[in-house]
Amino acid sequence: MNPRAIIFIVVLFAGAIASWYLAGSHKSGDEGAPPGDAAYQGYYLKQARILGTGESGSLLYEIDAELAEQQADNRIEFTDVRIRYSPQSSVPWVVNADKATIKNDDPKIALRGHVQIINSGREDDTEIRTQYLELDPERFIADTDSRVQIRIGHRSLTATGMLASLYDDKIELKSNVRGKIAP
Repeated sequence: MNPRAIIFIVVLFAGAIASWYLAGSHKSGDEGAPPGDAAYQGYYLKQARILGTGESGSLLYEIDAELAEQQADNRIEFTDVRIRYSPQSSVPWVVNADKATIKNDDPKIALRGHVQIINSGREDDTEIRTQYLELDPERFIADTDSRVQIRIGHRSLTATGMLASLYDDKIELKSNVRGKIAP
């Protein structure tokens, strides 16, 4: 055997020993755990669909989201959210938002980022836009203290704050109401 072959074998053997040692030293007790907080074991869902039921147990609403992720403090964060009421509830409103949060002990859903509520079940489509909104889906109540823009057909209004009953199609604007009403 020539000296080059011996050097090659020694280097190859040393590399194998070094890789074995490094691979063994990086193992931890939680090999299958997701990155992040090792003590926290939450879940996440892609293309999530969450169903909400009424007091009778029948379907009341559904939440569709691109991503649903359980957080350490027992809240669920949703991304790219759409909330629709069931046809049996006779509530034609659809709610869209960039993000939403549900807390374990609170029936309200906090919606953030390009929140849009649409009712196309009327003669004139109604659209409400805001950056933050709290929705109580079981009571059909939408509430915000943020700036809102409301469009009903060709008419539009802006205000600061709103309380809406989606079941009754009633919207109460809180302050700084301005509008454009054209026939």
